[in-house]
Amino acid sequence: MISIDRDDPARGDVQQLLSEHLADMFATSPAESVHALDHSALSVPSVTFWTAREDGNLLGCGALKLLHSSAGQATDGELKSMRTTESARGRGVATLMLRHILEHARTRNLERVCLETGTEDYFAPARRLYARHGFTECPPFGDYVTDPNSVFMELRL
Repeated sequence: MISIDRDDPARGDVQQLLSEHLADMFATSPAESVHALDHSALSVPSVTFWTAREDGNLLGCGALKLLHSSAGQATDGELKSMRTTESARGRGVATLMLRHILEHARTRNLERVCLETGTEDYFAPARRLYARHGFTECPPFGDYVTDPNSVFMELRL
């Protein structure tokens, strides 16, 4: 049985998965277009981080970063660090994680969840996953700017 729980991004196996994630991002996108976070950036109070595990074995991770409005109230969230281990791909782990994060966003009364992903073919499965769950393309949000290597998406909750 796969369980999804809050976890520590600095945990050994998680840190290794995040390092692989960053390495893949830099291998597929220009450095200025890589917006993935390392374990320390995922450990701040505005980020909630989860892992998916089965019998203690890491299958994947994902995070939700709160985006604060000018009034200081979090109304939006940003999906971050969605990653599945190579051995777990094709098992629905990303779908389970995405649903878990969206449910958390709803319980926090967020109005929308946004994300940034790449335009390269490497990111096509991620874009399809998000589209299947109702995400649509949107303009850059937060501190992002228009970038030919980025696709911005949102889901109104």
